[in-house]
Amino acid sequence: MSSVHEEKEKFDINDKLAGLPVELRLRTIDRLKLARLKRKKSPMFRLLLILALIGPGILVMIADNDAGGVITYAQTGSIFGIGFFIPLIVIMIPVAYFVQEMTVRLAAVTRRGHAEMIWQRYGKFWGAFSLIDLVIANTLTLITEFIGITFGMSIFGVSPVYAVAIGVAFVSIVMLTLRYHKWERISLIIAFVNMIFIPIMLFAHPDWSMVARAFLNWNVPGGFSTIFIYVLIANLGTTIAPWMLFFQQSSEVDKGIIPSDIRSGRRDTFIGACIMGAVAISIIILTGTLVFGAQKVGSPSSYDIAFILQTISSKVGMLPVKLFALGLIDAGTIAAIALTASTSWAVGEALGWPKSINLPFIEGRKFYIPGMLSMIIAALIVLVPKAPLGFLNLTVQVIASIFMPAALLFLLLLANDKKIMGKYVNKRWENAVTVTIMSVLIVMSMLYGISVFMKI
Repeated sequence: MSSVHEEKEKFDINDKLAGLPVELRLRTIDRLKLARLKRKKSPMFRLLLILALIGPGILVMIADNDAGGVITYAQTGSIFGIGFFIPLIVIMIPVAYFVQEMTVRLAAVTRRGHAEMIWQRYGKFWGAFSLIDLVIANTLTLITEFIGITFGMSIFGVSPVYAVAIGVAFVSIVMLTLRYHKWERISLIIAFVNMIFIPIMLFAHPDWSMVARAFLNWNVPGGFSTIFIYVLIANLGTTIAPWMLFFQQSSEVDKGIIPSDIRSGRRDTFIGACIMGAVAISIIILTGTLVFGAQKVGSPSSYDIAFILQTISSKVGMLPVKLFALGLIDAGTIAAIALTASTSWAVGEALGWPKSINLPFIEGRKFYIPGMLSMIIAALIVLVPKAPLGFLNLTVQVIASIFMPAALLFLLLLANDKKIMGKYVNKRWENAVTVTIMSVLIVMSMLYGISVFMKI
């Protein structure tokens, strides 16, 4: 009897929603499914509800361990070992969670994307400034994703041209053929493969007492050299980046999050941050154990991911190298999906174009084209002969870190705007933490600039 009632209710709802735009209709249907799950009290339905609510937080954090991030962590371990950077990553886990949690609240309360809110609250100039910032940073970061995809596939004998073509084709299919709910589920499945780096670490047979001592004797290896500051900024840039703010807020909006879902959004983001940190630490331990000391710090080889994997292979065989390559391909793919979506959401929100993955391509082509175009440009740059890809990867992470204070400033202003946030505005301690993060990023960027100038 209840199933007949539910079928009738479903028919009535579909009939009532028929006049809505497709993206609103599909988002409303997803919200109604969640409402039905919330009414059910059995353990099975509670589990289904938890699974239905996870998504953007885990996705943004795992996608943050993108191909560029994986390579950066591998380079970090090979250049400086595990002494300084493992404790740093542990500190960065709550930092990443803290920053992204603000986007959850913004999405739930305003039901608007990050770019749209900046454009509406601070005008066209600052809206255009933040949008241009994001598009440039996203395109540069996409270059690192295709560096990872092409290099990872080269381990399996795939040429760069075919690797780029496969990567572009796969991301295009995911973006253009799936509505939001399926897009999110498929993306999450791809994202969880990123955890393959955790068991790969065990091939190195790390000295866990040495890992523990890293926390007890935390010091800067070799002092504050230019290369240390450069790698430090790169690690900061790959842990928190501007695209993450735009992506998660827009993704939460497309998912249909409301204020009552904030707690679930926080849990989702916290779990994602812990996974991100575990993967990053695993990669640093792997290369810090097997590769650190094999080359002089700052030499071209110390940046070269091919040299890093060759050294690993010579010590523990090809199996971990192939698994690493598989993880690298996965990291580049999931991040390419996230970055492409981030660009499309931001441009659509800022310019008043369609702004939902629920839209079919023909109807929402203005939404899809900016992201797809940035992806294709990045993919073509990777194919440029003799490009210094290892150094370029670190440089992109540094640029992301330099861009981050401006992005954090807009986030801070929005999260403190009582007109739009009401009781969900930031608390004083949250503002203090955000300002501290911004200050650290600015100081590190200045130190790097000074070190480069002094070297010149």
